[in-house]
Amino acid sequence: MRFSHIDQDLHIKCAVKKNIRLNQQKKLLVLLRGVRVEAGLTQSELASRLGTDQTFISKYESGERRLDILELREVCQVIGIDFVAFIRRLDKDLKSESS
Repeated sequence: MRFSHIDQDLHIKCAVKKNIRLNQQKKLLVLLRGVRVEAGLTQSELASRLGTDQTFISKYESGERRLDILELREVCQVIGIDFVAFIRRLDKDLKSESS
């Protein structure tokens, strides 16, 4: 009973970290969709170029599925955006959130 405040502090800190990660994930999802749209591609067109189906694109753009780093690199290549440029753009968006 004496240490209940510690559990409460830990719970609050975890909730704050989770919220920050959710906000960062949202920025990534917005950017992923944005570069696809900027390239003039529909989800179906991108999926066709990747050799997958439209639901794959829909799931990662909605956050239902996460891309690993190699999948992200492939998406960038197919869209026609330099992978490093994409990462820099994401980093800039994430930094703007924290300022």
